[in-house]
Amino acid sequence: MIGPDQRAFEADAAKAAFRLGELEGRWRLVEVTWPFAFVGVTAKDGREYILRFHCAGYPQIAPTSGPWDLLLNQILAFDLWPRGRGGRVSAVFRTDWKNGSALYLPCDRESFTGHINWLHEMPSKIWRPAHGIVQYLELVHELLQSRDYAPPLRAAA
Repeated sequence: MIGPDQRAFEADAAKAAFRLGELEGRWRLVEVTWPFAFVGVTAKDGREYILRFHCAGYPQIAPTSGPWDLLLNQILAFDLWPRGRGGRVSAVFRTDWKNGSALYLPCDRESFTGHINWLHEMPSKIWRPAHGIVQYLELVHELLQSRDYAPPLRAAA
């Protein structure tokens, strides 16, 4: 039986904003194994990074996500993570944060905890249930398309 959080996620994934992102090649829904949703986000060099979203309680409770290796069913090896050139990409894709299980974003449930200051410093990036998963994906896609983005240390096998 599908719960209300999964129904809400699936409804958001069927909305025009999510579908447009898929059509434009910005992201794609890979699979849903509730409470996890796996979404590939495309970087400016064409690499796709799979994010595993933990969506229990969605959308009232923000999801949390991090880069994921689908083949090994584990957190992506850190040398395969996107890198930054000293800016925001490095600050968000932190391998030293939560053991790689969460991106350091204000819209991430794990990262927001303890950062009440983000309400005033980055109000547009705080999780908004009405905007749903697209809000999170747009932030990640923007980072992966930025000048700060650099490819991982090692190419995927």
